[in-house]
Amino acid sequence: MPDRSEAGSRYNAAAELIDAAIARGCGDKVAFCDGERSLTYGRLRERTWRMAAAFASLGLKPENRIALLLHDSVDFPVAFWGAVRAGMIAVPFNTFLSVEQYAYRLADSRAQALVAAPPLARALAPILDRALHLRALVLAGASTDDKAAFASRNVHLFDELLARQPAQPFTAETVADEVAFWLYTSGSTGAPKAVKHIHASPMATARLFGQGVLGIGGDDVIFSAAKLFFAYGLGNAMTFPLSAGATAVLLHDRPTPERVFAVMREHRPTVFFGVPSLYAALLAHPELRAGMGSDRLRLCVSAGEALPARLGERWRETVGVDILDGIGSTEMLQTFVSNRPGDLRYGSTGKPVPGYDVKIVDEHDVEIGEGETGELLVRGPSAGEGYWNQRAKSRITFQGEWTRTGDRFQRDRDGYYHYCGRSDDMFKVSGMWVSPFDVEAALVSHEAVREAAVIGKQDADGLIKPKAFIVLRDGYAADERLFAALRAHVKASAGTWKHPRWVEVCTDLPRTPTGKIQRFMLRDQESGISDQASGRSQS
Repeated sequence: MPDRSEAGSRYNAAAELIDAAIARGCGDKVAFCDGERSLTYGRLRERTWRMAAAFASLGLKPENRIALLLHDSVDFPVAFWGAVRAGMIAVPFNTFLSVEQYAYRLADSRAQALVAAPPLARALAPILDRALHLRALVLAGASTDDKAAFASRNVHLFDELLARQPAQPFTAETVADEVAFWLYTSGSTGAPKAVKHIHASPMATARLFGQGVLGIGGDDVIFSAAKLFFAYGLGNAMTFPLSAGATAVLLHDRPTPERVFAVMREHRPTVFFGVPSLYAALLAHPELRAGMGSDRLRLCVSAGEALPARLGERWRETVGVDILDGIGSTEMLQTFVSNRPGDLRYGSTGKPVPGYDVKIVDEHDVEIGEGETGELLVRGPSAGEGYWNQRAKSRITFQGEWTRTGDRFQRDRDGYYHYCGRSDDMFKVSGMWVSPFDVEAALVSHEAVREAAVIGKQDADGLIKPKAFIVLRDGYAADERLFAALRAHVKASAGTWKHPRWVEVCTDLPRTPTGKIQRFMLRDQESGISDQASGRSQS
């Protein structure tokens, strides 16, 4: 049988993921639940038909962009796959941004419609007049009172708009290589860029990683603390379960340890997806027990940033389930290097996911061998086709079949890949390269440290040395004895030249919503503050 995602053939991602599941007998099975509502596969298909018709009724046409500013709820997959089914382009927005950041995305995407939750839409009111291309606002989970607040606009209530449309089968005649949705990068290294992804890519990630590595099947219940608005969460909680006829549990609000434990107890998921900072917070919580509260938990997965070895080991000791750490990117849509069941080495990022090729290159783009550090490049079927309106940056990142990750790695003799930090975060000390992650991993392996971030900082002689920002575990106080112990610990475990000359204790670290440490914000902050502030140590 020919591959339906073959270039040039008629193909629509919504049909491949939703309609195909119903054809396999999943029509009456719950696809999504969010604590208040649930949605079967059959109902999901019907509502995406209605959603596609609704967008057309608003005067929208194929290839128009539709911005989604929604919490994780059963309305999100309806709006997202409804747009994809209609041949339009879904553009999820991060729900934790400032008003000006939304203004940038609305202007950059030229979105013609915005589907938003009322509280988020109200926050945008001051800048909506600046969104010159915006023709319609659709409020999800709203009332007539919410609608009245936007009386001067072309505003509709989500459920009312859908109810007015016929539940007639419809799927636009798109092709596999046609752009289906955009995802904005997290901005861990600066301004975000919109990555354009095609219809064939979601199923490729599900086939290669979701099923091929994680073994997700129809009996699984998936819970992703990582949100749907970015690549990791989109795959975890939408693409992977839909591809296998599984069920996904969605969490509307922030994934605090308390909320995560509540979901685990109520829905008893089999697979949990998180980021390293969340796993650290869960480990620090007194409620953590075997299985996290779910007697069916079989697998935990991590991405977003490298997982320190000690954190993974402590999790296995406490919870009784391994964390499979891996790396993916917005540009590649999902994970392309990962540990896997039965082939796990804590402290490593694992091995390439079958179906993806990776290589490590030096500064001249020459491939290097084991034990050498260089930039990781990847090629595979889920690569984006470029950044929107960023031609120069697209040429740098997307180079033929290969995509530059900006991440530095080493490969050991057994074929495991080890993360060494971002290319733009690396710095030299005494002529030797220092990866912030190496120092951070050493710090968090100390019993007193919960989280750490490291940057390069000039000393009095103008030389670059490591500075550490740390979050302490409960019961530990910042003093010179602790700072000395931390330096000695890093010297012993990571290398003498890597020890932090300065240590600053923080209540938290700046992160993107995907969990990545924003070291550039620490560097910017450092340039404007004094080293003599309280809670700091120098040596």
